[in-house]
Amino acid sequence: MDDLQAVATLQDPVRRALYDFVAAQGREVGRNEAAEAAGVQRTLAAFHLDKLVEAELLEAGFKRLGGRSGPGGGRPAKVYRRARAERVVSVPPRDYNTLALVLAAVVEAVGGEERAEAAAREVGARTAGGGSLEDALRERGYEPYRDEAGVLRLRNCPFHVLSEEHPLLVCSMNLALCEGLLAGLGEQGTVARTDPIPGECCVAFSE
Repeated sequence: MDDLQAVATLQDPVRRALYDFVAAQGREVGRNEAAEAAGVQRTLAAFHLDKLVEAELLEAGFKRLGGRSGPGGGRPAKVYRRARAERVVSVPPRDYNTLALVLAAVVEAVGGEERAEAAAREVGARTAGGGSLEDALRERGYEPYRDEAGVLRLRNCPFHVLSEEHPLLVCSMNLALCEGLLAGLGEQGTVARTDPIPGECCVAFSE
C-alpha cells in the first residue's frame, strides 16, 4: 500500500480516533482500552485496528495484559502501537528530505554547526506565535506530554529521518530551535535540555 492509500484509511472517523489514541500513548494498547477510548464496541475497534495494521500505520503484537505472567496469567492479548515507518503525502510529489540531507551534509563538511544552531534559534523565536509552549510544540508535530514527574517531553521527533543520518547536528539544531521557541514565547522560567528517551525526541523541558 502506497503512502496516499495508507493515509486515506484515516478518513473514517472511528479509525482516525483509534489511531490518534494509540499513537498518543507511546506504548502498546489493547483492544478493550482502544475501544473504550474511541467509544465503540470491541469488535468494531478490532476491525479498524487491524485495518490500520494492514495500512502499516500501526504495528501489532501479543502481550499478557494486567501484569500477570506464567501459568494462570491468561492468553496473550493482541496489542497495537504506532508503526515506526513514516508516511508522507505530497501532491504533486516533493522530496524535501533528500535536500535536507544534502544541506546537513554541507553544514558538517564546512564546520557550520554553530551558525546552524544560531539560525535554528532565530527561526524558533521568530515563529513561536502567541500561544502556549505546548500549543507551539503541538503545531510543529512534537506531540508534547507530561511525564509522571511533570517534565514536558516530546513523543515525536519531526526530524527523525535527518537525526538518524546526522544525529549530532540535527539534535543540536533541534535543541536550539526549542530554545528559540522559549525565547519567542517569553518562557523565562522554562529550560530546554537534551534528555533522550528511546523512540522519542531528545529534547525535554523543565522548570
